[in-house]
Amino acid sequence: MAVHALLNPTLAHAAETSTATATGDSEQDMVVYATASDAAADEKQDYQVKTTRAGTKLLLTPRDVPQSVSVVTQQRMQDQQLQTVTDVLNNTTGITSNLVDSERSEYYSRGFKITNFTFDGIPASVGDAWNYGDAASDTAIYDRIEVVRGATGLMTGAGSPSASVNMVRKHADSKTFTGTVSASYGSWDKQRYVADISGPLNDAGSVRGRVVTGYQDGDSWLDRYHKSKKFLYGVVDADITDSTTLSLGYDYEDADTGNATWGGLPVFYSDGSLTHYDRSLNASADWTRYHTSARKVYIDLVHNFDNGWNLHVNGTHAENTFSDKLLYVMDYPQQSSGEGVTGYGSMDRGKRELTSVDSYASGPFSLLGRQHQLMAGISYNRQHNATYSQDGITDPDNYNIAASDMGAFNNNWHGDIAEPQWQGWYTNADDVVRQKSAYTAARFSLADPLSLIVGARYTQWSTDGSSGNMEKNNVTPYAGLVYDINDVWSAYASYTSIFQPQTYRDSSGSYLSPVTGKSYETGLKSAWLDGRLTATVAVFRIEQDNVGSEENGVYVNNSSEQAYYATKGARSKGAEFELNGALTDNLQLSFGATRYVARDKDGRYNPDQPQTDFKLFTRYQVPSLPELAIGGGINWQNRVFEDVSAPDGSTRRVYQGSYPLANLFARYQVTKQVAVQANVNNLFDRTYYTYMNNYVYGEPRNFSVSLAYQF
Repeated sequence: MAVHALLNPTLAHAAETSTATATGDSEQDMVVYATASDAAADEKQDYQVKTTRAGTKLLLTPRDVPQSVSVVTQQRMQDQQLQTVTDVLNNTTGITSNLVDSERSEYYSRGFKITNFTFDGIPASVGDAWNYGDAASDTAIYDRIEVVRGATGLMTGAGSPSASVNMVRKHADSKTFTGTVSASYGSWDKQRYVADISGPLNDAGSVRGRVVTGYQDGDSWLDRYHKSKKFLYGVVDADITDSTTLSLGYDYEDADTGNATWGGLPVFYSDGSLTHYDRSLNASADWTRYHTSARKVYIDLVHNFDNGWNLHVNGTHAENTFSDKLLYVMDYPQQSSGEGVTGYGSMDRGKRELTSVDSYASGPFSLLGRQHQLMAGISYNRQHNATYSQDGITDPDNYNIAASDMGAFNNNWHGDIAEPQWQGWYTNADDVVRQKSAYTAARFSLADPLSLIVGARYTQWSTDGSSGNMEKNNVTPYAGLVYDINDVWSAYASYTSIFQPQTYRDSSGSYLSPVTGKSYETGLKSAWLDGRLTATVAVFRIEQDNVGSEENGVYVNNSSEQAYYATKGARSKGAEFELNGALTDNLQLSFGATRYVARDKDGRYNPDQPQTDFKLFTRYQVPSLPELAIGGGINWQNRVFEDVSAPDGSTRRVYQGSYPLANLFARYQVTKQVAVQANVNNLFDRTYYTYMNNYVYGEPRNFSVSLAYQF
């Protein structure tokens, strides 16, 4: 039986029940999966998963989801040493990024900025103040990372039509004591220690626990930069009955950075020529710092009914905080002396509290003599975001650190300037955002080769606080059609949407309608080797409308508040290809290629993002020496540009040419318990920028070696 037999709703239900009760009814697992693969041990090392709830919350094979879905598994993260979600996204098909400074990143899909991050399906909206946080999470606590590209309003509510990133936590699923401890050392004195231990907490194994903890410390290619972090994750899974499993989890992560940067390096010298600094130049002052902390507690209940239905209830409370002292370098230095640069000091702090409850049920039903699937759920999400700042003053007449205090800004600059006088806290933002939603999706078996997925989400969205008080209601539709051409190939088409409320008002005082995003996608999907290898060829179009734009010379009700009007927005269209999984039992491969064109009324949209890129990574288990695994890959992107203000007041276009980044790895299993691994990143030591509004360099060639002990 091929995995794609899950198209049969009865088998789909069987797989769903089996997956949901993996900790309770092991005999049922044997029934479903014994025919699904003759190489279960190999599957643990796969780069692909058999089933996913990504996109619809219906348990489907990747081939049956009518959108582009990428899954990065534990094995892929281990092979490539993808230690943060940022690392994962930088190596995921169709995802590009900006490293804005040493601590913050932005992510894009198909030309649009990603704002939707979810944890086990629970959404958290990410604003500019929080782009340091969710994607900085350590991957040691996650089983896999799922990325659905395009609009995802059915699952996430408000957001952008870019993509949704779902981080799936590990569970205590072992009835025997097992675990792994590892240590690694790498370039810039980076040290990392991780322990992942799980086992039964009672004789029957019906109560199990798992702890993942780690510590990391190291410098950087940036002078004077130092960062340390620690994290702890604990979860208890208890089989309350044969049909009910309760999970309780806690996640803590804390990071401290010394000499953190804010922004990058000047793009132009005072004479208008482009700057050329060393990659190691750190623009921070020696008093700058950055601290982040994240705490999450969650509870998850799964109950399996005798009729094949499942009930999931998930509650989460999370608190994220940050605090910093930062220096922003401004103006244009003289090329010969380095003089003429000024700075801006800022001290900031913020807290985000998220409380969310999500509950849904799914299972099979019969209609007109055929078996179908249905999912329905409700959710409540409350998020409180508050950020505060202090400005630094050295000159009473302005808020800038004077050029005379900055001195010569060149490759010998070490940030030894006096800390400014801080002028007292003020509020940047203090808002509470609430989302109340009801959602549903159904998968109808119209004929043996044809299935239809339809769904919708109704969202009541409201905000109150410093950005204004507003309420918006929205219905987000979802529709997808999948046709099985044969046992391997399927054709699909889908329409999805998403919305994002905005606090701009028109001249009469009415809030503008939400920004809307729509995704149209069609393509082919395939699955080989019992679903261990999948391929997707997709053609897509994304539309974003109602974007607020200033109405020159017009104000709200003749006040001083700027009036806005809704514009047509941006359009993106293109194609993607992804091949992911096991080519053979010995060869794992992930290859993705993306080409799109995104434009708005002013021309190319987000031109600093590559519109053509491909990403390849492989893992090969040497048959003649099975203890040895080798592999590597390459990421390539095309030329990008940014329009930057020049010293003469004009706007000049700055380009960065295309470039490849090559990576290698090798792992040797010394004994059954002990393994050693080596990784090299940016093998050819290419120099490139990750941000061009100010120059921020990407990391040079670097290496790491690690030792792991499994018991």
